This record gives sequence, structure tokens and C-alpha cells, in this order.
Amino acid sequence: MATATYLSFSAPPSSCAGRQRRRQATRASPSATDRPREVVSPKRRLPLRKVPGDYGPPVVGALRDRLEYFYGPGGRDGFFTARVRAHGSTVVRLNMPPGPFVARDPRVVALLDAASFPVLFDTSLVDKTDLFTGTFMPSTDLTGGYRVLSYVDPSEPNHGPLKTLLFYLLSHRRQHVIPKFREVYGDLFSLMEKELARAGKADFGHYNDAAAFSFLCQALLGRDPAESALQGDGPKLITKWVLFQLSPLLNLGLPKLVEDSLLHSFRLPPALVKKDYDRLADFFRDAARGVVDEGERLGVPREEAVHNILFAMCFNSFGGMKILFPSLVKWLGRARARTHGRLATEVRDAVRAHGGEVTMKALSEMPLVKSAVYEALRIEPPVAMQYGRAKRDMVVESHDYGFEVREGEMLFGYQPMATKDPRVFARPEEYVPDRFLGEDGARLLRHVVWSNGPETASPTLQDKQCAGKDFVVLIARLLVAELFLRYDSFDVQVGASALGSSVTITSLKKATF
Repeated sequence: MATATYLSFSAPPSSCAGRQRRRQATRASPSATDRPREVVSPKRRLPLRKVPGDYGPPVVGALRDRLEYFYGPGGRDGFFTARVRAHGSTVVRLNMPPGPFVARDPRVVALLDAASFPVLFDTSLVDKTDLFTGTFMPSTDLTGGYRVLSYVDPSEPNHGPLKTLLFYLLSHRRQHVIPKFREVYGDLFSLMEKELARAGKADFGHYNDAAAFSFLCQALLGRDPAESALQGDGPKLITKWVLFQLSPLLNLGLPKLVEDSLLHSFRLPPALVKKDYDRLADFFRDAARGVVDEGERLGVPREEAVHNILFAMCFNSFGGMKILFPSLVKWLGRARARTHGRLATEVRDAVRAHGGEVTMKALSEMPLVKSAVYEALRIEPPVAMQYGRAKRDMVVESHDYGFEVREGEMLFGYQPMATKDPRVFARPEEYVPDRFLGEDGARLLRHVVWSNGPETASPTLQDKQCAGKDFVVLIARLLVAELFLRYDSFDVQVGASALGSSVTITSLKKATF
């Protein structure tokens, strides 16, 4: 008789012994043929339901779903919302792009609420091998011939040393993070003020790209890329390199037939970006020499360390700042003047209380700033999708039903629907900067899962939670603090972008108190 693991996330999940791929149960229940209508869990009694939805005919069904995903009404959110509405379920079967002819198998079980989504964090139940970008994996020719950490499952022997190396990268120069951020982003705002005076507007994304790469290299490596052979080319090279990896998943606004044929049906040849990547790799071989030395002590070959550091700093960190910072500025810019006033007062009072310096202690006395950052990460998570392949038969619970998933099936979570779940968050589509204040707000933090894990947890060597989770929250808080130290309020115009939002600053009101 087949067995199944029964999952309930109304309370923190219990640990499950073993990581075997064979079918194994921590809670036995009958097979699909003789299973009773309900299965009892410690907290809830939910009826079992077959996962609704279908994949359609081979190839045709995947192409149909891909076209609707990229070009249908309502965009990406509309694609998933329509499935939930059609099937009356937040757990559904569907095809995920890119499909033919990039991905071998586009079929997934989609988890579209806050109750079912957390199964993707439990690496005793799901395998993460080569799933960072979903149903396809970009060529390793784009990463120096190596499978970098993002594609490595915790069960693999090199996962621990590689993640330890990234922890070291993020921590060994931590005393430089705050001063370098203030220096580099202070220059950013000065340049934007000049551009605003000249042209009446300033593209935040353009200035942020240059500042983000400069800050990361100076803070984490002690090197200014502008003084290297890269000069000011780093952000441009990285953006092109990321495009070659993610093109099957992006909508660039090209004519539909051209874009779908060129980007979504075939991979862009890595050879076209090799010279650009080699320039980046040469910079990191030199600039990250001390971190590479630490990797060698951990048992990571030097060249493998170089490409993992490059990926972590360029794809993960720079890419994250390229998406998150414009998003944060967008949501703050749309907030009311009262919110700007509250943030400015909190930031300035805390900094004055600490001798006019921005310190970790001063930041800890800015709870509204921290809540505003968490809210931006909730409403528009920088990484929208997570994947995991079921290691065994299991039953995954939504709020209302249990759904049987078979060993080997691909589980997919669309994070914006989990973090905007109306069963968890009041006014889920609204940016509420003080949402996470107080005890009630703190209880909601476990549902903020942008880091591939709950905000209440810390990344470990045994999971796939982002190694830079706390670093990202810190620098986002620094951005808000720097913004409201300088300005009482600001206005923005927002447009679409292939990666996140396009944000233009249209006014900056300098600090008056």
C-alpha cells in the first residue's frame, strides 16, 4: 500500500526524519483508492480533494498556457487568478513557461495561497536540484561551467561549503556596510538632484544600478569597480548576462510573435555573452581574492569559488537591489504625505539620539522603517516564484482542503498570491507601511517569505533560504533612512520594466526639520 505524508501549516511543521527518495511516511494514511473522505490532522479536519485543472494536449496545452501567461488579460497575476476562480481552488494543475522547446516538462501543481506555499521550504519533502529558475535550467556555460549554489540541493556535499562561503562574503567586512552605503547612495541622491534640476525628472533605476554595483563591491570586497578594467560597465554587463539566463521567462514588450519565437521558444546562445562574462569573472578573480582564499580553506576549488561569488554578487545581490529598491521607492512614493512625515520624524529622531550617525542601534529604533520594508517585500516580493519536486507521496493542505501529490511531481508557488492571501492579510492589495508594527504585526512576519523561507527564520546550511536575507533587509532599511534624512517627501512616476518597476523621481522636497 502506498503511503503519504500529511502536511498542515496552521502550526509550524514538525521535522521529518530522513531525506530518502523512496516513499516514506511520517503520518501514514490509506492510498487514493481506499482513503476515507477526510483525514484528521492535529489541528484541522479537512476533506481531501483531487488537484483540479489539467495540462491539455502535449505541446499544445503548454503553448496555450504560455501565451495566456505572457499576453493574456490581467498579466501574470491574472493568469493565476483566473485558474483559482475557474476551479474554486488555490491548488491547481497548470503548465508553467517556458514550455516548448526550452523546458522538457512544464507541468506543475501550483500552490497559490499562504497555507500550501510553505511546503516549498521543507527540503526533507521537496528536492531543489536545478530548480532555481523553475522548469528549465540555464546553461552552465553562463556560469563558468559550474552549477552555482542557487541550483544545488542541500543534500549535495558541496552545498554546505558554498553556503558557508557566502555567509563569510556577507559578514567579513560588515563594519563597512553602513558607511559605504551612505557614501555611495549619498552620491546617488546628489546626482539625482542635479538631474531633477536640469530635466525636471530623474530615472531612479539608472542611478540605482550604478550605485548598487559600486556599493556591493566596495562594501563586500573593498574594491571600487570604477577603478578597475570594468570602469562603469559592470551594471550593463550584468543586465545583459541576466537576460541570457532569464529570457525564456521575461516579457520585454516586443511584438508578441517575435518575442515568443525568439525568447520563449529557444535559448539565447551563451557564446554571445561570453566576452562580457569573462570581463566580470576577471574582475572578481582579482577583487575577491581574499574571499576565494577562504573558499579554498573550506574545500571549494578556487575557480568554483570565483563563479559562485560572481553569481551571488551579480545575479542574487545586484539583481535583487535592481528589483527591490525601485519597488520600495515606488510604494513609498505612492504613500501619503502623513506616512512620509512619520518616517522622516522617526528616522531623524533616532539619528539625532545617536550623535547624528546612522548605526545599527539607531536603525533598531526605527520600527516603522523596518515595517515599511517588510511591507514592500510582502506586496511585491523580488523573487515571485519557487519550485520543488516532491520527494514522496504527500498531502498538501490549502486553507480548506487536502490535496494528494505524488512523488516526483513538480510543486510551484507563486509568491504574490501567498503574500497577498486575504485569509491572512487584511487589505492585501494595499501597501500598509505600519502593517508589521506591534505584537499583531510581528505575528504576521512568518507569512513574509520573499527569502525562500519565513521572515521569522534564519538561513542555515540545511535549507535554501537566502544566505543574504538579513543583509537585504538591512540595506533596504538604510535606503529608507537615507531617503528621509534628506527629504521630507518625494513624488514618483511608475512604469513597467522587464525586471520589476521603472521609477522616475519627479520631485524631491528637501528636509525642513
